[in-house]
Amino acid sequence: MANNLVIYYSRKGQNYVDGKLVDLEVGNTELIAQYIRDAVGADLFEIETVKEYPADYMECTEVAKQEQRDNARPKLKEYLHDISEYDNIVIAGPCWWGTYPCAVFGQLEKLHFKGKHVWPVMTHEGSGEAKSRSDLKKFCTGAKVGKTLAVQGSKCPSAREAVTRWAEKHLK
Repeated sequence: MANNLVIYYSRKGQNYVDGKLVDLEVGNTELIAQYIRDAVGADLFEIETVKEYPADYMECTEVAKQEQRDNARPKLKEYLHDISEYDNIVIAGPCWWGTYPCAVFGQLEKLHFKGKHVWPVMTHEGSGEAKSRSDLKKFCTGAKVGKTLAVQGSKCPSAREAVTRWAEKHLK
């Protein structure tokens, strides 16, 4: 059986779901990461920024947009430095302006992916996979990047079965 790791960023609290703002106790991407862990026994690594994003969703999107313009790398509370024991690495995050949050890229830049199999996972409210796969090809040098699993955020609470099937197909 393969050794699997899920590196993820997830937004709790106020989120845009099905056309309205709602408060989430657990972020959509965290739910998907947990489903993958439960399906194939993956380890989880949550990316957390030192400076939290604004609680207000609309303010958060503006900060995220500015980070992309600036090619920012927000400082993280903890960095993962070694993925050598893993065969498959799932990179999961919400779709912010067509790609992962900049904090995800800041983590990925510290890792060596040569010989790994990387799987993009994107939660979204209509953008699908966006640039997840092409961006991971840039940041995960030497890895084989698989097809993206894109899950609409409003469907995350009921997506366990579909995510389990995907994980069992690709990560075993």
